[in-house]
Amino acid sequence: MAQDDVVIIGGGIIGVSTAYFLARSGVPVTLIEKGEIGAGSSSGNAGFICPGHSTPIPAPGVLTQGLKWLLDAASPFYIKPRLDKDLVSWLWRFQSFCNQKSFDTAVPLLRDWQRASLALFPQLIEQEKLDCHFAQKGSMILYKTEKGFAEGQHEAAILQRFGLAMSVLNGDEARELETAVHPDVIGGIYSPEDAHIAPDLFVRGLAQAAQAYGATILTQTEVMGFEVENGRITTLNTTNGSREIKEVVLAAGAWSTAVTRDLNLHIPMQPAKGYSITGRQPAPSPQMPLYLGEARVAVTPMGPNLRLAGTLELAGFDFSINRRRVQAIQDAANAYLVSANMPEPVEIWSGMRPCTPDGLPYVGRSRQYDNLIAATGHAMLGLSMGPITGQVAAELVLGKRPSLDPAPFHVERFSA
Repeated sequence: MAQDDVVIIGGGIIGVSTAYFLARSGVPVTLIEKGEIGAGSSSGNAGFICPGHSTPIPAPGVLTQGLKWLLDAASPFYIKPRLDKDLVSWLWRFQSFCNQKSFDTAVPLLRDWQRASLALFPQLIEQEKLDCHFAQKGSMILYKTEKGFAEGQHEAAILQRFGLAMSVLNGDEARELETAVHPDVIGGIYSPEDAHIAPDLFVRGLAQAAQAYGATILTQTEVMGFEVENGRITTLNTTNGSREIKEVVLAAGAWSTAVTRDLNLHIPMQPAKGYSITGRQPAPSPQMPLYLGEARVAVTPMGPNLRLAGTLELAGFDFSINRRRVQAIQDAANAYLVSANMPEPVEIWSGMRPCTPDGLPYVGRSRQYDNLIAATGHAMLGLSMGPITGQVAAELVLGKRPSLDPAPFHVERFSA
């Protein structure tokens, strides 16, 4: 039986970041991934590093808007009708956080953790010489309707109260800032703080750096269960053998709940399917990340490519490609941009984002198992919060004071 000081479950940006910081500190660490490194949402996401988008999914008005979309399979938000007690329980909790008090609690937390990550990205890229098309040019939300633009300005005013810089632009000002914006766009909200990146290149590059520092990475290895003694996890059983362990870091994203089910660890989470379409940049092509406000679609330049990403679909672990939803994303890009038709498509992708009921991740040491550290549940902000979450998880393993306090994200907050 193999013996490890620290085992990390999950090879996305958070698991890889944790492995990197531990290995760089000289800690023997093994990362276990059921597929390949960065193969899930860490590769297909929109590539936003976005303090300017620090709003949680549950927010005032979300349920009202969501109910209008629920029966439309091509809408930005869709719940596939099905009998699922976990989904019903999650939705019941979710609705209890769609209020101003919960929103006001979440925004500064998401803001601070994203800002801390944003500071780490250029440091890691420079230190490890990662080629991942990182750029900090800000981001802009575009609007085509007076109603949408008014709602965007209202949200921008709220975020300004939390110290986030937001500039309200008319249509001509938006086109002056970004020439690819369609003439039908009537206004935009510019956030100068935001950055963007090619996420797959960053995650794979950081994984290679972690290995260079001594980390062991085991891909195509699935967790089968745990053995527990006196409130500690002693053994991790996998498809690649059993491993005696001292510490476990749970960074399995949308699979975290299923992975830990036999531990009776209550971490409610729903997999939210999203899509992305990646192709060669058209001409003209956006030079900064854009968010198409009414359509809820992200547009991101990534080196020679352009990525369109969007939708939130609660359909369980259903990875099938819904062509209507893909077409809706493409149609939105064509409506907001001068030229969004991509003549050389590279990839159509779908993946699962781990969504908690309150819109906040699970980060911190478990109270139930004192050698289990959670680092999961970041929804659409996994990339944007990835490096700082990995650093905090590594600091908890090392017994150091964490760079940011993870207490608001504690893993048992929904336990009875």
